Amino acid sequence: MTDRPHAPPTEDHRVCFDFAITFTNGGGLQGQDFRLDLDGPDISDADLAAYIVRDLRLLMVGTVTITNKRILREAHKRR
Repeated sequence: MTDRPHAPPTEDHRVCFDFAITFTNGGGLQGQDFRLDLDGPDISDADLAAYIVRDLRLLMVGTVTITNKRILREAHKRR
C-alpha cells in the first residue's frame, strides 16, 4: 500500500444578497440576506439574477435588482 498525497480541499462559496423582483403581470417579490451556493468565488449581478429566477422557478419576471451582494466562504447547503 502506498501513501498518496491528499488533494487540497476545495473551498465552497455562497453568495448572500438582497433582491427585488417585479413581474410583468403586476406585483413583486423581495428578499433580504438570501443565500445561494456558487460554483466559484464570484458571480455577476446578471448571472445572479438569472440564477435566482431559475432557482425559484419564477415566471413572467420583469426586472431583478440585486443589492448588498457579498461572497462568503461557507459550505454549500445542497450536496
